[in-house]
Amino acid sequence: MSDDVRELLGRAAEDAGRPVISTEAVYARAARVRWRRRAAVSAAAVCTVAAGAFVVPRLSSSATDTPQTSSVASSAKAPGATDRAARLTELLPSGVGAVEEVSFADIIKHASPLPPEPPRTGPLDGQYAVRRDGGVGYLTVDVMDADAVRKKLGGGAPDANLCVPEKGAPARTDCVREELSGGRVLTIWSDAMDYGEGGTPLWGPELAARLVLADGSLLGVRDSTGFEADVVQGPLLDSPPLTRAQLRELMLRTELLPAT
Repeated sequence: MSDDVRELLGRAAEDAGRPVISTEAVYARAARVRWRRRAAVSAAAVCTVAAGAFVVPRLSSSATDTPQTSSVASSAKAPGATDRAARLTELLPSGVGAVEEVSFADIIKHASPLPPEPPRTGPLDGQYAVRRDGGVGYLTVDVMDADAVRKKLGGGAPDANLCVPEKGAPARTDCVREELSGGRVLTIWSDAMDYGEGGTPLWGPELAARLVLADGSLLGVRDSTGFEADVVQGPLLDSPPLTRAQLRELMLRTELLPAT
């Protein structure tokens, strides 16, 4: 647990008697603290370099506290993107938010020109922004066939118990593994995405799910509160777009899998 999270949890404890602050909210606030500190350090570095030539006026708080907001990625307008977003929306419960397909290569890496669309194994594979209550979270859907899974795992068992930590690795939080009918194995866990200060973007808390099928293929979904960086589509959601129960229901929808 980072110092930012400990500090915020400590404040929550001191405020006993006030409304309870959820763990998810604490991690989201910690991510915002980390972003502001990174921005302040970057601004200080610029001022240091420029100090030999002229005096740099002090930056206003809005310059460091508020990242630039971008519009929806142009790749979301590509043929098929709107159709995929509409079909995914039909699988989601009402009230989740407005769903549109985006490209992380565009909104995170700002690639220009954009790379060609990657091959899709599943009919709804893609990256989707979910807008709700002024914030923006993300859902990613990715199906891998058995050959791709074997290559990725280097021959490891795709249905290995993810809730048992590997040697030297931290345990997954709130990890639940289910053995389902037809040889399927579903695992869902929480991830605070608190991996220190290195690199951007800074992802907010998320839920992650993996469904391994009997033939060795795999469906993976990320259910993220969003990210913070120099340019964002909007602030973090207070919680992931889908609850754990809603994510489980989505993972069992055959519409996410290739036609057999």
